[in-house]
Amino acid sequence: MKSRFSAFAVGDIKYIIKTSLDENPDKLGLRDFSQNCEFRKLDILEFIDGEVEAFVTFRATIFCLGSDNSFTEKSKFVKKGNRWFYDSCEFQ
Repeated sequence: MKSRFSAFAVGDIKYIIKTSLDENPDKLGLRDFSQNCEFRKLDILEFIDGEVEAFVTFRATIFCLGSDNSFTEKSKFVKKGNRWFYDSCEFQ
């Protein structure tokens, strides 16, 4: 989760795509989000580890075009081979 947050902060969309389970993400939307927002802080609230699924609940402090767009999310990660991939999320 920390590496994906950092990738968003620096605009590394290739990393975001490479670590996503969805092979056809909205690249333009990801790029716009990354370029138009300031990623200030990431707080990990809960981590549930499993052998093939893991869940990370976090609070992201993000400002987009001057407005506070911070949110809390529970992300699901799925393990394929020896790598973890972002699968989906629930906003909380």
